[in-house]
Amino acid sequence: MFFLGRMSAQMPGNMLINGMLLSLYRTFPGVVFSHWINQSFNAVVNYTNRSGNSKASNERLLLSYLCATGGAMSAALALNAMVKNKNSVAARLVPFAAVAMANCINIPMIRSNEVTEGLELRDENGELVGRSRQMAILSIAQVTLSRIGMAMPDMVMTPIIMNRITRTAYYRTRPWMQKYSEYPIQTMLAGMALFFTTPMCCALFPQKTAIEVTKLEAPVQKEIFSRADAPEVVFYNKGL
Repeated sequence: MFFLGRMSAQMPGNMLINGMLLSLYRTFPGVVFSHWINQSFNAVVNYTNRSGNSKASNERLLLSYLCATGGAMSAALALNAMVKNKNSVAARLVPFAAVAMANCINIPMIRSNEVTEGLELRDENGELVGRSRQMAILSIAQVTLSRIGMAMPDMVMTPIIMNRITRTAYYRTRPWMQKYSEYPIQTMLAGMALFFTTPMCCALFPQKTAIEVTKLEAPVQKEIFSRADAPEVVFYNKGL
């Protein structure tokens, strides 16, 4: 497993990247560069933490990466154009909206083969007994929600806190702070939030989930119950 794709790399990686997203939102080059870095990191994480043995072709990986990166950049640039005051709270929240949109594109696309082929269902001994498209859709939705939840506290609260800081007399009377402190402060605040939200949001939904066969799609039930040793409960790997 590539080390940058591990969930243990999420906190330090996202801390640095989110600090960048929240600091470089005012200019076109800053938006393009920061969202390109973010989606490159996300593509590695999403592929590494897909469900079990799920595979995706190189073409699908490239397409999902390009769509998510393009979607995030387009959303950020469009929303920036709508916000006139670049130092307002609304402008500072644009990166979160763009990241949320990109997650809604990247994760479903990179795992779309799970929807077409079905998510692996295994018995208590780990033997493959069937595949479920329904569980694939549910798993992808849960992972997408978890990732957005992971980003929400630091990318929503940090801009609000930073906006308050920039309004203080102490900050306004120190030009060096206005020039150099924004990235370090926002990176530190993002790291503090991610320290808690990363494990909490990973734990929102169990990675290995049990489900009664009778709650699956009718064709899947029929396939499983046709086995001589048909289990009543099966397990699937949601992914992270």
